[in-house]
Amino acid sequence: MSEVLCPPTSAAAAPEFQITPELLQRFDVAGPRYTSYPTADRFVEAFGEVDYAHAARLRVQGAAAAPLSVYVHIPFCESVCYYCACNKVVTKDHGRSTAYLDALEKEMALHTALLGVGQSVSQLHLGGGTPTFLNDGELSRLLAALRHHFKIAPGAEMSIEVDPRTVTRERLQHLAQLGFNRLSFGVQDFDEDVQRAVHRVQSFESVRFLIEAAREIGFESVNVDLIYGLPKQNPVSFAKTVAQVNSLRPDRIALYSYAHLPQRFKPQRRISTEELPAAGQKVGMLSNAIAAFLAAGYVYIGMDHFALPDDALAVAKRQGRLHRNFQGYSTQPDCDLVALGVSAIGHIGATYSQNAKTLPEYYDALAQGQLPIVRGLALTRDDLVRRAVIMALMCQGRLEFESIELSHLVDVREYFRSELAQMEALAEQGLVEIEPNALQVTRMGWYFVRAVAMVFDRHLQADRQRERFSRII
Repeated sequence: MSEVLCPPTSAAAAPEFQITPELLQRFDVAGPRYTSYPTADRFVEAFGEVDYAHAARLRVQGAAAAPLSVYVHIPFCESVCYYCACNKVVTKDHGRSTAYLDALEKEMALHTALLGVGQSVSQLHLGGGTPTFLNDGELSRLLAALRHHFKIAPGAEMSIEVDPRTVTRERLQHLAQLGFNRLSFGVQDFDEDVQRAVHRVQSFESVRFLIEAAREIGFESVNVDLIYGLPKQNPVSFAKTVAQVNSLRPDRIALYSYAHLPQRFKPQRRISTEELPAAGQKVGMLSNAIAAFLAAGYVYIGMDHFALPDDALAVAKRQGRLHRNFQGYSTQPDCDLVALGVSAIGHIGATYSQNAKTLPEYYDALAQGQLPIVRGLALTRDDLVRRAVIMALMCQGRLEFESIELSHLVDVREYFRSELAQMEALAEQGLVEIEPNALQVTRMGWYFVRAVAMVFDRHLQADRQRERFSRII
C-alpha cells in the first residue's frame, strides 16, 4: 500500500502530513461511533419502564428543566437498500402507517403522563427507515399529535430524513408548512453501477432539482449523506460523486464509512465481498473527498461531518459549542431526549432506554398501556466521567483536565493514569499532543479520533471483541 497524503482539517494553509500504511494497519479496527457513552451494545434488559419512570420523575422534580429533544423513528421503506443497517420494515403497503401512527400517539401520551404535557422541545428529528413513506396527511397528523403533547419552541430545529425518490417539490413545500426547517437527503453515491449494486437508483438531476426547490422554499439547511466503501466504488468514480455534491452546495455533508456486517444485517448478504473496495482504496476515497470538500470551502467538523462556514454546525464548532447525540454532531446542548417508535433510543437524566425492535413487541406493550422500553442503562459515576471525556475529545478535540476535575471531582491524572500512559504511544504517532493540563487531538488525529476516544472506554477495554462495530477507516 502506498503512502496517502492527507490534507489539513481547515482551509488555512498548513503542512501536509503522511498517514503511513503502518498507521492505517494499526488503526483499521472496529470501534464505536460514540453517539453515546456507554454505547448501545452495553444496554441491559434489566432496565425497563420502571427505571425510565424513575428518571422521568427526577427530571420533573429538577428546577427549570432544560428543553427536550424528540426523535421519532418511522421504520417503513418501500424497497430495501442492501447497505442499510437501520431498523426497518420493507413494505409497499402504505395502509400499515395508520396502526403505527395510532401507536405513536399512545406512546406520546405515556411519556407526557410522566414528564408533563407541554414540555418545551428545542429539537425534533424524524428518522427511519423512510419518514417520507408517510403521505402528507399522515405527516400532518403526526405533527399535530406532537404539538398536542409537547410545546415546540420558537426557532426549534426541526429536521427530517428524506429519500429523494419519495418526494416532489410539492411534498417539500408541505414539509416546510409543517415547520420542518432542515432536510437530510440520502444520496450515498451518484454512480449508476454503485447504485444498482446497492439497490438504490436515483439520478443526480432529481436530487439537484429537489435541493434547488428546498432553497427556493426557504429551508434553513440541507444535508447530503454519502457513503464510501460501497460495492463497485473506486477513488475515480467516487471523486466524480464528490464533485457533483460540491456543485450542489449543500449546507452540510455527512461522509460515512460503509460497515460490512452481513452477520448482523441480512440485506448486506446480497452484497458480494469481491465487489467491495480494498482498504487502501477506501482510505484514498476518504482522503480525496476531504481534500475536495475543503477546497470547495467546507469546514471539517470532525470524523464524518462537513459544513459551510456560515452553517450553525460550523459556527458551533468555532465557538466550542459542538455536541454529539444519537443523530451525530449537533448544535444542541446535551439535553434529555424522548424517543418515539420502534427501536428508538432515548436519554433522560443519567439513563438511556431503547424501545422494542419489532413491531409486534412494540404494539403489544402499548396495547397493555405500557411504554415499549425493553432495555437500557442507568449510568454509573464512572460512566458519567468517561462520557464527559469521550465527548470532549469527539466534539472539541481537546480534553481540559480542570474542566473534568471541577465537574466530576476527580484527579484526572490519577483517575486516568493507565489511559494517559497509553496516550504516549498515540502522541509518538502524531495523533495527540500531551500538554501539562490538557490532551489535544492533532490534525492527523481527527482521522482517528474514534481510536483516541476508545482508550477511555472502560467497557471496550475490558472486552476486546469489537466485531459489533463499524471499522474506523
